[in-house]
Amino acid sequence: MTHAPPNRSLPWIALATMLLLGSAASAQTPVVKAVGTVKSVTGNSVVLTTDRGSEQTVTFGDSARIVRAVPGQTDLKTATPIAVSDIQIGDRVFARGQAGDGNAVVAVSAIVMKQSDIADKQQHERDEWRKGVGGIVKQVDAAADTITVTASGKPIIIHLSAETTIRRYAPDSVKFDDAKPGTLDQIKPGDQVRARGTKNADGTEFTAQAIVSGAFRDIAGTVVSTDAANNTVTITDLATKKPVVVKITADSQLRKLPPMVAMGIAMRLKGGAPGAAGAGAPGQGQGVGQGGGQGNWRGAGNAGGSSGAAGAPSSGAPGGAPASGGQGAGGGGWRGAGGGGAPDFQQMLSRMPAVMVSDLNKGDAVMLVATEGSATSAPTAITLLAGVEPILTAAPAGTSAATILSPWNLGGGPAGAGGD
Repeated sequence: MTHAPPNRSLPWIALATMLLLGSAASAQTPVVKAVGTVKSVTGNSVVLTTDRGSEQTVTFGDSARIVRAVPGQTDLKTATPIAVSDIQIGDRVFARGQAGDGNAVVAVSAIVMKQSDIADKQQHERDEWRKGVGGIVKQVDAAADTITVTASGKPIIIHLSAETTIRRYAPDSVKFDDAKPGTLDQIKPGDQVRARGTKNADGTEFTAQAIVSGAFRDIAGTVVSTDAANNTVTITDLATKKPVVVKITADSQLRKLPPMVAMGIAMRLKGGAPGAAGAGAPGQGQGVGQGGGQGNWRGAGNAGGSSGAAGAPSSGAPGGAPASGGQGAGGGGWRGAGGGGAPDFQQMLSRMPAVMVSDLNKGDAVMLVATEGSATSAPTAITLLAGVEPILTAAPAGTSAATILSPWNLGGGPAGAGGD
């Protein structure tokens, strides 16, 4: 929802606030702070790489108070006092003190978190996202603080509370670090939502600790042209019959299915929805698109309908975004054992041959999940899959690209999420 970057929402923000409020400071001297990842340690000073990419030097006096905390810790009373020499490259530091030369800080106190502790916290939360739920939003009930999503053809009610963290993906990115704090009223039917928290016994209801939402586009069509210099692909959308220019970035996942693999998936789709196989020739799809991640693609002759299941925020979502994947109508999906974690199809997809924009040819059939884009920004491909002619023909009615391609597999999304 790209390859597990550190979460910019600092896990020790509560501790940092306590430090600022609890430490004595001269009322006449302005307090400055420094936050970042340790790049180097020399004597009583450390150089931080800030979250904006700049460098900042922090120097500690002999009386400076330095403590080590762990992600999730809320009480500095139990934090372990340490010396500057205990700080290691890769650790995270929140320091406060007085301004020094340039943008340097002469620290009077600091909180330090070990790189390994943060990594463990991030991995734990990735696992929690993967065990969560995701799907296409069917209904939002603001009065009841609930969101009903459709996943694998079944409704799931997600319960929110005042403690639930809500984030919203930017219209041109699925990187979790680019997601902004959101509100329930931003979420609309047709959006995709991923949540982590606790399921009830039968899996029909879910109490969310955190959710991330976004509006994504499903596109299935044929390549009109490519522009390798500008990293764009122009595709004729089979649903709208109109050309769409799609941006390709370093985070975009471009794969091509070998013919035998594509035929195998097509057979699986046909078996998953008896009688739903289309009669059209490969690449000859028609569809009814509704936007917001609900675009529908199917072989000629199939009936209408629309559904899809959101993938887990992966890091980049690639990287580690939780992926939930979906099942085709009738239950022909690719889920892991026990119905949890990333779908088998996503694991298989990661092993498929990677392609570049220049490898795509006019007339190639493709399907992709992309960002929504904006008035000034074209949609950006999240996952683009070529070699899909048999799949487009065999896809059951109501199958969307998001059903098979997790839209959260790139972008530090919860997969890349490293904490709230």
